[in-house]
Amino acid sequence: QEQLVDSGGGLVQAGDSLRLSCAASGRTFSNYHAGWFRQAPGKEREFVAAISWSGRSTFYADSVKGRFTISRDNAKNTMYLQMNSLKPEGTAVYYCAASVVFATSHVDYDYWGQGTQFTVSS
Repeated sequence: QEQLVDSGGGLVQAGDSLRLSCAASGRTFSNYHAGWFRQAPGKEREFVAAISWSGRSTFYADSVKGRFTISRDNAKNTMYLQMNSLKPEGTAVYYCAASVVFATSHVDYDYWGQGTQFTVSS
């Protein structure tokens, strides 16, 4: 069973960059596909990015394509989300998650981090 801990949130200004991290405590994280989701106040959780177990395949929501980069280091059991050119509408709680399928729907993910909040001020 995987336990995920996401971190890296905070307060940034529009246009800034930030990197989120997701550390997995299990020994089998490299067997899982993984992804990032976000949830803004009053809104549903939405897909941000996904990465295959090997890291060779990635997929992004249109809203972040070209600005965000998802990556992973299986040797460190860690996944990252590099976010550039941040916008105020990106303010949300960001969650990392792991899945046995390469998916964009949150219902397909089995393990979740506790979430990390970051706020983008204009």
